[in-house]
Amino acid sequence: MNTNNSDNSTFVYNPPMEPFLEILYEDDKIVVVNKPSGILSVPGKAAEHNDSILSRVRKTAPDAEAVHRLDMSTSGIIVVAKNKDAAGRLGKQFQERQTRKLYYAWVWGVMTTEMGRVNKPLCVDWLNRPMQRVDYVNGREAITDYICIARESDRSFVRLHPHTGRSHQLRVHMKELGHPILGDHLYAPAEARDIVPHLQLHAGYLAFRHPKTMELMEFNHLPPFKVPDNFDVMSDKVDI
Repeated sequence: MNTNNSDNSTFVYNPPMEPFLEILYEDDKIVVVNKPSGILSVPGKAAEHNDSILSRVRKTAPDAEAVHRLDMSTSGIIVVAKNKDAAGRLGKQFQERQTRKLYYAWVWGVMTTEMGRVNKPLCVDWLNRPMQRVDYVNGREAITDYICIARESDRSFVRLHPHTGRSHQLRVHMKELGHPILGDHLYAPAEARDIVPHLQLHAGYLAFRHPKTMELMEFNHLPPFKVPDNFDVMSDKVDI
């Protein structure tokens, strides 16, 4: 989700270098990238946190601008605008919720429901930043639809469709359901956090209108972790 750029201000930053930049699509207006877990979407404030998807894109497109972000720990599809005009047009689509996104995750525990909606407003937890919390007084609207795709003995595989883009939205909403995302060092208990090497959350589908042609652009990408045998991530989509 659109988030604080890093998960923890004291983290040791060692972003993956291979591949340096996995480009899924590129033209004179945009570049679509598959972001690995462990790299920032945009540069952090400290010099040692400068390496990011945006700074890597800027090596060949110096006027590039970010229009949305993923958590450092989240992998998946990001679109970067190559100039200010494209950034404005794409940014408006994200702001007005005209884009569509699907995420895939392994969550802790065996889900008993097939599908549902989490509608719980979120705001920053000021005493525990950058964590977010449910707050029905001060929180901003946050809505996530989920479908349970598969179950194993201690975990479930889910498809998550966020209708809003709040910080840590999917992570908090899954925790509120009693099924924190595996590998989540902010919201999962130790047994769910340490069972996998990194956060099992992947932005696997993104749809938007091209900023110049207004053509519908749709991208799918498999997660870096396993998916159930009976599920075809590459053909999944939602209407736009």
